[in-house]
Amino acid sequence: MEPELAHPDPPTAEIQERRLVDRAIAGDAAAISDVVRQLQDPLYRLALRMVWRPAEAEDATQEILLRVVGNLATWRGEAKLLTWAYRIGVNYLLNLERKTPQEAAQLSLDTYREGLADGLAADDYRGPEAELLSHEVRLNCSQAMLQCLVRDERVAFVLGEVFELGSADAAWILGITASAFRKRLERAKKRIGTFLNSTCGVANPEAFCRCSRRVDKALALGRVDPRRPVFARHAVSAGGRSVAEVEQQMIRLHDAAAVIRLHPDYAAPQAKMDAIAGLLHSGRFPLLD
Repeated sequence: MEPELAHPDPPTAEIQERRLVDRAIAGDAAAISDVVRQLQDPLYRLALRMVWRPAEAEDATQEILLRVVGNLATWRGEAKLLTWAYRIGVNYLLNLERKTPQEAAQLSLDTYREGLADGLAADDYRGPEAELLSHEVRLNCSQAMLQCLVRDERVAFVLGEVFELGSADAAWILGITASAFRKRLERAKKRIGTFLNSTCGVANPEAFCRCSRRVDKALALGRVDPRRPVFARHAVSAGGRSVAEVEQQMIRLHDAAAVIRLHPDYAAPQAKMDAIAGLLHSGRFPLLD
């Protein structure tokens, strides 16, 4: 009886990432496309939380991906490829000169709370697409309230509470100690938690604000476009959570942070990603020279 031949163990995720990056650095177009495909949606979701609007997030994602691909040769495997890419993305987003409207107005959560109370309808919105527009108001509102945090606190909240990264990884991304990250995160959580518990009926049934009663005001102010709800109908990643699924998760959690954490698993717009692919394969990109 012949002895059984030993089967080698499949390569670990770390080895697979290293091989993929090595091929990309060598100029393998398919490998470069794979790197972009793996990173584009998580980086887009990071950008979206930091800059609020999808159009600005698309532009930021393109710039971040080009920087990631252009610096692949500097990745030493000190962190997972996505964690390393987050570090590049966070550095870009923290130093972005363009300000969101809330940043430009230096809008605080207290001022934002007062704005939500102004124009709150006595009854739920009953017009066309009532459920869809209520979803849009919630998603838009949770995006806007994040912009009321200073960028350092906002990104700490996004990494720690929304993406649920451990303090060691999040601290490495930010280039600070784990202790400093935890303190920054706690400040952000306290601000957001206080705001949500005093304001948001989704987080606290006794709070005054209801998404369905803000629809009329949001429509009047142009903050929600009934013909093109940008968040509620935003494309999601393959196999990702839809608006309806995250609403059910949020209801089950009964957690203030869940109001902000639970957005659909947004996908980076394909047209923008195709434009990036065109740049990478244009013959003008340093990695492929």
